[in-house]
Amino acid sequence: MTLIANELHAIGYRQMQARSLKPKHIEALVSHWQAKDLSIGTIKNRMSALRWWAEEIDKQNVVARSNKDYSIPDRCYVAKTSKAKEVTQEQLGRIKDEHVRMSLELQRAFGLRREEAMKFIPSYADQGSHIRLKGSWTKGGRPRTVPVRTAGQREILDRARDLAGSGSLIPSHRSYVQHLRVYENSTNRAGPSKLHGLRHAYAQRRYEELTSWKSPATGGFDRKSLSQEQQEQDQEARLIISSELGHGREASGWKSGCHFIWRISENALADPVKLLGHVSVF
Repeated sequence: MTLIANELHAIGYRQMQARSLKPKHIEALVSHWQAKDLSIGTIKNRMSALRWWAEEIDKQNVVARSNKDYSIPDRCYVAKTSKAKEVTQEQLGRIKDEHVRMSLELQRAFGLRREEAMKFIPSYADQGSHIRLKGSWTKGGRPRTVPVRTAGQREILDRARDLAGSGSLIPSHRSYVQHLRVYENSTNRAGPSKLHGLRHAYAQRRYEELTSWKSPATGGFDRKSLSQEQQEQDQEARLIISSELGHGREASGWKSGCHFIWRISENALADPVKLLGHVSVF
């Protein structure tokens, strides 16, 4: 409960008492957790804690009975369909805030999380052949790098630098929380939804680029159909993509609902390399 109280404080709800809990706080927390790319299981566990809190203060109705009321899906353990999403140029054109628009372009081009793309400081991040992300921008505080591979990525970075100057893609007159609300309102009005799917799309593009064949979720081969040489390529590609998306060693235990969904056998858990053989590209 201390964690939840601290997160409420971080997203702008200060000086709350134990009995101050309201529906708007629940909705804000869920949006915050989804923006942080927490797993479905983690969010559901935290929802259980919130329901316990609400029951303890005799305000059970503050939290909806079903997680579906907050668009929290059921856990998924096997990738059956692609969850990749794209933002069209028409949708980008309907977003009036140029900082939000630029963050979306970075999400699409580099597979960044929303918070990473908002806090992005082009003058720091752009290293020519790659971008570097500060730990303070990323999930879990893990800094990472992502390669700059295409002319399209380079063009986006140049425009981001022109827009932000020496600052970030959060305008200087807004706090992170204020700009997050602008982002959410802008994207809701413009039409693009489920924007975490931009990371799925990036992972699928990178997988095809690295292996020369499509991922299983987009109609490619499943692992059993690959030759030994192809399986080695497949494993190497997964590790590279895992690193670029900021999962690092989580590649040996990536949570459901992410870009790779897998079934893990008890034996595979003891061997990270072997475990990768149980991963299906999402």
